[in-house]
Amino acid sequence: MKPPASEPPPASTPKSLRTRVIAVATAAAVLAAVAVTYTLHAAERAEPAAATSEFALDPGHLYFRGTEAADAGRVARTDPAPRPPGKGPRTSGGPSCERFYAAGDTALCLQRRSGIPPKSYAIVLDRQLREKRRIALTGIPNRARVSASGRMLSWTMFATGDSYAGSSFSTRTSILDTRTGYLIKNMEEIPLTLDGRRYHSPDVNYWGVTFAKDDNRFYATVSTKGRTYLVQGDMTKWAARTLRTNVECPSLSPDNTRLAFKKRVRKGGSNPWRLYVLDLRTLREHPLAETRGVDDQAAWLNDKTLAYALPGAEGRKQDIWTARADGDGAPNLLVRGGTSPAVVR
Repeated sequence: MKPPASEPPPASTPKSLRTRVIAVATAAAVLAAVAVTYTLHAAERAEPAAATSEFALDPGHLYFRGTEAADAGRVARTDPAPRPPGKGPRTSGGPSCERFYAAGDTALCLQRRSGIPPKSYAIVLDRQLREKRRIALTGIPNRARVSASGRMLSWTMFATGDSYAGSSFSTRTSILDTRTGYLIKNMEEIPLTLDGRRYHSPDVNYWGVTFAKDDNRFYATVSTKGRTYLVQGDMTKWAARTLRTNVECPSLSPDNTRLAFKKRVRKGGSNPWRLYVLDLRTLREHPLAETRGVDDQAAWLNDKTLAYALPGAEGRKQDIWTARADGDGAPNLLVRGGTSPAVVR
């Protein structure tokens, strides 16, 4: 006889109850494992891991952002003077960065994450490439520099546009003192003296900071009214003054006597610049042997050699080349598939 509809069904026997519990627990464990695996894979795609434990800043190595499929935008390192050129041993395992630079015991990694809206970060790393500080940014990562001591950091973001070749771009350049923790979010408010007079204009843009050994003096590019200038700045006085025109993305030599920079030598086109070196004592300049258009802030491998990125051959996005600072010789391929070079001394 069937029980009335209002009555509960008979209770399960202890054996059948245990069977059901085991089955449910097994299914839950399988689902949990699948969920964890999926989450981990998703996290790896969304936020690449930091450097591996054995990958650190070691003096005498060239660090760079790889652009080969095996590097996938991560920092790698090699011999700064491989023999033969372009064939040095390549070690991967660094953090994922859009721009990278390192000096002393500090590295600066600029990251950009997809999303609506996209997010960018300046990440300060120690010698072991472990994260020490993360700063949220707006815009597209463009330039990154660390002073020789590792104390002073600077980065430039494109606020609008993504190229210096045209006139419709805007930048935001920041400076961070890692010793005090003081952050200058936008250096456009620095008092500027142009041609001997205090200068004000809403169209002022700064980019490409490079620091002297004293961590106080710095050089940068400022643009206004369609012209670019080399400025020398003083962190303590918080003031800057122009030195000359037509200088972009300066890079100070290790001995602090010369500046490498890109000079606009022709109008129009995507790469209207050529690399030059300026003697800071005489203010005389000379071009490098590299005649191709270089849109990069060159890095000094030593007091005699500069490294910079150019569009790569054979389908590679970018390669790293070197040229002698005195203008003699010929360019040499240093790294196949790389950008953002920096030698740790």
